Amino acid sequence: MVREAAEEAGLDICPDDLRMCHVIHRHATDERVSFFFTADTWRGEPQNREPEKCSELAWFSINALPPNVIPYVLHAIEQVARGEPYSEFGW
Repeated sequence: MVREAAEEAGLDICPDDLRMCHVIHRHATDERVSFFFTADTWRGEPQNREPEKCSELAWFSINALPPNVIPYVLHAIEQVARGEPYSEFGW
């Protein structure tokens, strides 16, 4: 997560500041398990370092997310908001 945050968003996050908030067992073309984390502190300003994969990187209210959020990610966000630590998607 620390490496991905740096590579994809230009953020420096201390591993001790990460908290796992959700695990999703999902199926699309193959079977995957995705882990979602939160962090309250980081260094740097978020930047879209992968514009070929992501149209925009911005803060949104949970009640006003853009329509193009990846479906399993949207599902995970909804589950985290409900306090659910685990879910399944696409089965």
